Amino acid sequence: MTDSAIEITEELVHDLLKDQHPDLADLPVREVAGGWGNQMWRLGDELAVRMPRTEDAPELLRKECRWLPVLAPRLPLPVPTPVRIGEPSARFPRPWSIMTWVHGEPLDSAPITRGDHAADTLAGFLRALHAEAPAEAPASSDRGAHPKECTDGFENFLHAIDPGGLAADVRAVRDVWDDAAAAPAWEGPPLWLHGDLHPANVVVSDGTLSGVIDFDAMFAGDPAWDLAAAWLLLPAGAGSRFFEVYGPADEATVRRARGLAAMKSLFLILMGQNGQRGIPGGKPAWGPAGRAALGRVLASPLRRPAPAS
Repeated sequence: MTDSAIEITEELVHDLLKDQHPDLADLPVREVAGGWGNQMWRLGDELAVRMPRTEDAPELLRKECRWLPVLAPRLPLPVPTPVRIGEPSARFPRPWSIMTWVHGEPLDSAPITRGDHAADTLAGFLRALHAEAPAEAPASSDRGAHPKECTDGFENFLHAIDPGGLAADVRAVRDVWDDAAAAPAWEGPPLWLHGDLHPANVVVSDGTLSGVIDFDAMFAGDPAWDLAAAWLLLPAGAGSRFFEVYGPADEATVRRARGLAAMKSLFLILMGQNGQRGIPGGKPAWGPAGRAALGRVLASPLRRPAPAS
């Protein structure tokens, strides 16, 4: 939950810049809508200020600042990279960061119209990201487990959604989840993962993916957690092309990814529902995105077709 005791205003951001990074203090500052753990402020045309507003956000911010400079040089899409660090002070008792701005519109407000190009782009990005991670890479405390260990979360999301807002066959949704929970576990080494790929964490330009943002959930683990993006991000019909280009995903990994995509779709639907009710943290635009993603999940086969001989 956000900490409402700390009011983050344009004046505060200006004052912090003047105190700690005076060479950037004359750039215009304007608030960016959205954000969860961090409140975002655009700084000029090429930078962004990230101000943590939840209890765990400072630790996640430092993780981004530690590892994004390592990952960014090999990634084929723009990602936010740290430029400066703001230290805790009497005015603001948490660390904060200045990152590069990734140009484009979030996918939850701008559609992909070039599906094949987006599939190729996403596959190339994840293929580059999914390298074996070092032993000191971060782990995740709230994601990364096998789907069978996440069944409580799946059921909680499913039960919390208004039946009329699901627009899907509940039995079919459970079949997808049960198939993922029955799939063999990941047996490879932990791979670098974004960890939270959904429509608000990628940006679109000219009808295709043009950047990936918000890496504070990054961790090392099972690539199925990222491969769920084939259903969450890409338009209908583009998923099969994605897996052809991505390449090395085995059937069990695709099954786990499909179930995780169903669970994440339910979460998006729930956040959209909460936004319509005025519940803090709700995201009204996420509801349609979640329902569309769940429709794509249910329209895809339970098993990945075997390659042609």
